Amino acid sequence: MNALVTGGGGFLGLYIVEQLVARGDQVRVFCRGTYDRLDDLGVEAICGDLRDATAVAAACEGIDTVFHVAAVPGVWGPWKRFYDINTLGTEHVISGCRQHGVARLVFTSSPSVVYDGRPHRNADESLPYPARYLCHYPHTKALAERAVLNANEPRRLLTVSLRPHLIWGPRDNHLIPRLIKRAKTGRLRQVGDGNNLISMSYVENVAAAHLKAADALVEASPVAGGAYFINEPEPVRMWDWINEILRRAGLPPVERRVSANIARPLGALLEAAFGVFRLPGEPPMTRFLASQLSESHTYSTDKARQDFGFSPEISVEEGMRRLEPELRRLSGTTG
Repeated sequence: MNALVTGGGGFLGLYIVEQLVARGDQVRVFCRGTYDRLDDLGVEAICGDLRDATAVAAACEGIDTVFHVAAVPGVWGPWKRFYDINTLGTEHVISGCRQHGVARLVFTSSPSVVYDGRPHRNADESLPYPARYLCHYPHTKALAERAVLNANEPRRLLTVSLRPHLIWGPRDNHLIPRLIKRAKTGRLRQVGDGNNLISMSYVENVAAAHLKAADALVEASPVAGGAYFINEPEPVRMWDWINEILRRAGLPPVERRVSANIARPLGALLEAAFGVFRLPGEPPMTRFLASQLSESHTYSTDKARQDFGFSPEISVEEGMRRLEPELRRLSGTTG
């Protein structure tokens, strides 16, 4: 495989690069900065921006499989930034694939593209896209996913979209550091009654799913043009899992709580205040965040297991063991 990984210096992207290199594939990375680890791996790295259609197309030359992982995450920020990178950037990737005869495109999506404001319990891929979204990230990712799936065309470009839920593990530069920082500064609150279940995805298992999906992306395969949820088979109680993270970091469990009935209208109020007064940073609570922290979100991976053999190889306990030294470092504790 001659593979291009967009965002290959980031959290998930780097694990995909490492697994490709480990099995002997040729790898090129398209990313915004320079990364020592990519140099260590000996892969070709191209610095560029997804908003630059010419640069994206050039990166696709000589490639047969693209893993489009790069995106801008978050629950707050201007529409244009999310749309230009997540949606237009994906359209540039599709165009580059077509221009240079790339055979396969694997897109990293999110279950939030089908989040309709209600709890999801063992939901499957029959969930439709909602009419409205609570923030720009899922909206722009949904537009991107639809473009990817609509681009699937036999004998020209085969596409698939993967929807990993709550990716975690070593080298996380988003979820875990924010969680530890909030806990250390006393700003972490349990939202809801603490009984909500979530599906989560250990990062190395997610990376392996990308490679398996790419390998199965052939003519007449059910994978072509499909979307798949990717996560561990058994859900966990969100706040039990968060407290286990804190325990392994040497920090006390979350004790302060706020009800979901308070958090949601508070989020709406803060969104309005930050929008009207153009306050810096992001609101400490939003409607989307309140829903994600208080409701159940669990997804079936039966389709991924059936169509391309997805089966997590690294257990949650082993993942926690690998993550623990980093948790201690982030929290500043020892022992």
